Amino acid sequence: MDIKDIKTLIKVVTDTDITEFEMETEEQRLVIKRGSNPEYVQVAAPAYATAPQAVQAPVAPVVAAPGAEAVAAPENDKYETVSSPIVGTFYAAPSPESDAYVKVGDVVEVGQTLCIVEAMKLMNEIEAEFKCKIIEIVKNNAQPVEFGDALFVVEKV
Repeated sequence: MDIKDIKTLIKVVTDTDITEFEMETEEQRLVIKRGSNPEYVQVAAPAYATAPQAVQAPVAPVVAAPGAEAVAAPENDKYETVSSPIVGTFYAAPSPESDAYVKVGDVVEVGQTLCIVEAMKLMNEIEAEFKCKIIEIVKNNAQPVEFGDALFVVEKV
């Protein structure tokens, strides 16, 4: 089969609803596929472990504790923001029946899990990089997050 015949076959496939054409002889095998197969890419946050459990349903929204001062942004030097390292869905607890990992006012240790960001069915635990106090939980449970979105406002301890 020469290139002219192959070009003719490609034109026939693209001009019709055919998505795949395959032809095989003793000497050659020709496969023409139209469109693209979906590509699945898994992204894991660097230096964070993944939780093996799947989150089935959203947990109740996380709200600030009474008397806790809400902070819009870490304008003060003593506050820092914990941001999402990936695009996904924010979950405050490991499962709908479980308590939230952290609440406003909690003091967390280095490596302690703050939340989960689910990306393509992969549960990425977001851990504290330093000892800190939770000042504000910026996102609500089951809320979509983008790369770099603020998840928590914290104060180093």
